[in-house]
Amino acid sequence: MSRPAASSRVLIIVPAWNEQDSVGATVAEIRATNPGLDVLVIDDGSADATAERAEQAGAAVCRLPFNLGVGGAMRAGYRYGLRNGYDAAVQVDADGQHDPAFIPVLLDKLSEADVVIGARFARDGDPYQVRGPRRWAMVLLAKVLSRLARTRLTDVTSGNRACNLRAMGVFAAHYPAEYLGDTVESLVIATRMGCTVTQVPVDMRPRAAGRASSSPVRAAIYLLRAVVALSMALVRRWPTSFAEGATQQSVLDGDQEAVSR
Repeated sequence: MSRPAASSRVLIIVPAWNEQDSVGATVAEIRATNPGLDVLVIDDGSADATAERAEQAGAAVCRLPFNLGVGGAMRAGYRYGLRNGYDAAVQVDADGQHDPAFIPVLLDKLSEADVVIGARFARDGDPYQVRGPRRWAMVLLAKVLSRLARTRLTDVTSGNRACNLRAMGVFAAHYPAEYLGDTVESLVIATRMGCTVTQVPVDMRPRAAGRASSSPVRAAIYLLRAVVALSMALVRRWPTSFAEGATQQSVLDGDQEAVSR
């Protein structure tokens, strides 16, 4: 494992569903803070002008015909990355919560692991606050995934993460689309297929547009669904190495994405 060299190609994948009010600014900030890195927005069946705003900001856009969820969108992004010869990929959400200034930090940590999580709870003072059942769920998930990964993880539900070529190949073939699969189950798959996982502290910002739904009832439902998602991930049978699953070439042979610039 090694950090992508200066000559390596890094793809920033931005999954987006009805994010017309924030995706343009997100893409612009990524390009301004990380010149030379390519940005791909996965328009996940949006009913608004998400694709157009992303293109205007300078991103390549993959238009999915209908909504697949974050997991389906990210699998499309990883397949695009493999097909087009990228050496590493970084997920940044379209709502502006992930600070693109931390992208180099994530990439640097690829010298130690195949998957690097941008952890919101690893910074001194814990500036990102979550309380109640949602926090309980995150703590439980982190403890279980820490045992699987054999390292301390504090934020396994973070979508801000970097992957090297090995992890991109695993996720292009096996990235789950179910609820929480794009975060929790994807890490279970990665560890079971021999990928190493670590984390670095990052900052989390408020949404640039829109509003995240939150209530005590929703928080309790999140806790229940998180436990179910983790249980399913642990009992589901996955290949124990990439050789037992699809090869990178087989993934590419079956890939028929329509990507426009």
